[in-house]
Amino acid sequence: MSDPRPLIIVTRRVPEPVGRALAESFDVRLNPDNHRFSPPEMRRALSEADGMMCTLFDPLGPDVLLPGPHRCRILANFGVGVDHVSLPAARAAGLLVTNTPGVLTDCTADLTIALILMTLRGLGSGERRLRAGQWTGWTPTDQLGRRVTGRTLGIVGFGRIGRAVAHRATRGFGMPVLAWSRTRPEQELLEGFGVTWCDTLDRLLAESDVVSLHVPGSAETANLMDAERLTRMKPGSVLINTARGSLVDEDALVRSLDTGHLGGAGLDVFVNEPNLSPALRAREDVVVLPHLGSATFETRVAMGMKAVENLRSFFRGEALPDPV
Repeated sequence: MSDPRPLIIVTRRVPEPVGRALAESFDVRLNPDNHRFSPPEMRRALSEADGMMCTLFDPLGPDVLLPGPHRCRILANFGVGVDHVSLPAARAAGLLVTNTPGVLTDCTADLTIALILMTLRGLGSGERRLRAGQWTGWTPTDQLGRRVTGRTLGIVGFGRIGRAVAHRATRGFGMPVLAWSRTRPEQELLEGFGVTWCDTLDRLLAESDVVSLHVPGSAETANLMDAERLTRMKPGSVLINTARGSLVDEDALVRSLDTGHLGGAGLDVFVNEPNLSPALRAREDVVVLPHLGSATFETRVAMGMKAVENLRSFFRGEALPDPV
């Protein structure tokens, strides 16, 4: 690398090993109080840094990524999803964008299974009752949830995470698994995971006891689960979302739960993070988690290291490992 070393601005606090790795190769400016950058702060960072390590909560729309040359030349996203980045605006601004695929697959799949268990078995409401001192002891009819083993799981989006969820569901819980995505995988792959392919999303929704979402957030997938599609879900079924909050029309979800058409929901992501809608907060049949899909130390370090490697490759003039 040339001297002086490139300046990298890191928009949020990162695990210590990631910070050390950055400091080995770059001049680094950290976010000391871990606050969320405002659009003016992001524009200033783009004018001051050679590269940026950003996150899914950073505002990187056309109002920030203004046309014309910037000092910053690369956005190394700490995460897989880049729906917070206006890719057309990034291209117009001459910015390359990278992400961190692969390393969060297992942890997100694990959390998906946890949400299925919590939602079907009513574990969240049971834990709340116990902590509130409302549990009066075991009885044959108390806190009855629903059996997980043998229930049909529908996976919407059969990429890395969807496949990892299918593996856990079929091997661990004997769940028949249906899958749908825009592109059909090879039959040999489907058979290897023990999955039945659905030619339409409507068929999957109608036949699944649990529907789990694993597609990226984008303009095309916004409100994928709208009022119409929620109505097409099997009566009493539950919806699981560990992908992006924008996939679900939350008002329509609440209405479907109110009518009793849906039997519950498990959400690790929601529309206006970190603000949860009061209607969802109040429901006992909804399990909500604070975007924990990749939240293990090992995974977050691995994500950060991939972002570091993308930055190193760029400034060495090498091919990017993970271009978007």
